[in-house]
Amino acid sequence: MNLSELNRFRQALLGLKAELEQFEASVGDSAGTVELDQSRVGRLSRMDALQAQQMALETSRRRQLRLVRVEGALRRVESGDYGDCFMCGEAIDLRRLEADPTQTRCIKCAEA
Repeated sequence: MNLSELNRFRQALLGLKAELEQFEASVGDSAGTVELDQSRVGRLSRMDALQAQQMALETSRRRQLRLVRVEGALRRVESGDYGDCFMCGEAIDLRRLEADPTQTRCIKCAEA
């Protein structure tokens, strides 16, 4: 991988990281505690609120996992290992990295 491609992926990863962090900060309290006072909220409304809370928690968990993968890819860029398969050490196809710049395995190792 040449230097210009590496810089392009680095910039894409930094943009993705900033976007994920900004979104996580803007979500706020959607996964907060659900009010269980029956005199204030009906049973179905509480069930909807509990479901929305769980969906928000799962979305946040997935966003945090994606952020960890982005940070790992940025560390690989800095160390010079970016674009190499963890399993076999071969170069990961650029089209695969363009689809998901956090990929750590070539297509052959991912299928295995």
